[in-house]
Amino acid sequence: MIRFIKATDAAWMLVESAEQPVHVACMAICSRPPGAPRGFVREMVEEWRQHRHFAPPFNYVYRPWPFPAWRELPDEAVDLEYHFRHKALPEPGSERDLGMLVSQLHSHALDRRRPLWECHLIEGLEHDRFAIYLKVHHSQIDGIGGIRLIRRVFSADPHARGHQPPWAVGLTSARPAGAASSRRAPGWAEQLQTQALATQPVLKLVSRLAREAARREHPETALPFNAPKTVLNGRIHGPRRFATQHYALDRIKRLAKSAGVTVNDVFLAICAGALRRYLEESGKLPRQTLSAGLPVSVRPAEDASVGNAISLILAKLYTDVADPLERLQAIAGSVRAAKQQLEQLPKSAIDQYTLLVNGPYLLQLAMGLGGYGRPLYSLLISNVPGPAESLYFNGARMDEIYPISLLFNGQALNISVVSYAGQFNLGFTGCRDSLPSMQKLAVYTGEALQELELALGATGRNAA
Repeated sequence: MIRFIKATDAAWMLVESAEQPVHVACMAICSRPPGAPRGFVREMVEEWRQHRHFAPPFNYVYRPWPFPAWRELPDEAVDLEYHFRHKALPEPGSERDLGMLVSQLHSHALDRRRPLWECHLIEGLEHDRFAIYLKVHHSQIDGIGGIRLIRRVFSADPHARGHQPPWAVGLTSARPAGAASSRRAPGWAEQLQTQALATQPVLKLVSRLAREAARREHPETALPFNAPKTVLNGRIHGPRRFATQHYALDRIKRLAKSAGVTVNDVFLAICAGALRRYLEESGKLPRQTLSAGLPVSVRPAEDASVGNAISLILAKLYTDVADPLERLQAIAGSVRAAKQQLEQLPKSAIDQYTLLVNGPYLLQLAMGLGGYGRPLYSLLISNVPGPAESLYFNGARMDEIYPISLLFNGQALNISVVSYAGQFNLGFTGCRDSLPSMQKLAVYTGEALQELELALGATGRNAA
């Protein structure tokens, strides 16, 4: 069966290269159930290997011609031994050891001759824990879709058993064997017609923003290709670095309430404070503020379909402002202005707007020119709300979950966060050659958080 790919999803396939693979991933750290035998993980591996039914997109193969599309494979055509791999750290493996392994796994592109996913079950982590690393091509999944997949795979009931691995659950419900599908994804001609109808409101918005920018009416508005070029915005290479930090979510919420801003504003402010210090220490902090691309989900509730449902807004990070509270309030104002622009558009115009904002940069990447001129924005910063309750897989508790993102020429750093069970889990994905000592940047977010707490008179006693 053939399923056409949305133009916004197909773009990720067109810009991919060996140096800039286009997959996203998550890393979940889990604890063995109380009283579980030493061979719990090995038994789990053997059980997962028995599941040879594959739900979308884990049975999709890319077909580029005549139009980008997914070809759905029968179960027997998917090589589970290739996609699912069992690994072990030298015991007791530290979180640093795990981070180094995941950095290596994340550096390599997925094989387009096969379904575009890999799942690694990693045992040997200290404190009787193991990890699950799952990577999927970004044309098939976004952050919200990934969280909804996690919710379908795991359970809030620690006593529940009989869970299936991710590839057997999938993003969409599978049809009964032999059943024909009456639904068809829209073809490219239909997509172009829909986008043409949505052009007018997008062009009106862009025209108005251009006039306002020329008159400098709204200095809080971040403009595309107006960020300074820094060490974050050159050419990148294949090897990746991955670092993590996690904080108690209550700390972030207290700060947001005290300052009268959102949790996401505080997140951006601690990232901005860390970036300011990181660049200042090396004498590379520009006078002009950095800006961030902020993905915004437009996915309907309970929708876990294959593909992306995201748009993008731009916000200033005010890395040129020394005072942390002044910086926080300025960031909040820039984000509000960006959200108001997006809210003016009808839902039917979101894809058109996203293509218009990202299009010039994606064209640069496709032509091999990314990283040479001014960046669209300084870096991508993403905030994905995760489950509020603890989750379990056959009694094994998921202790932490971290997002791992993608990089492009001109974008050597991505910072993403997932909230989960009272935690705020940050994942830093960086180009290994572009960002020496990236772990410092991760540590500096914690110090920027403490700086804000001191400035607002809040307490950091509940730090994770």
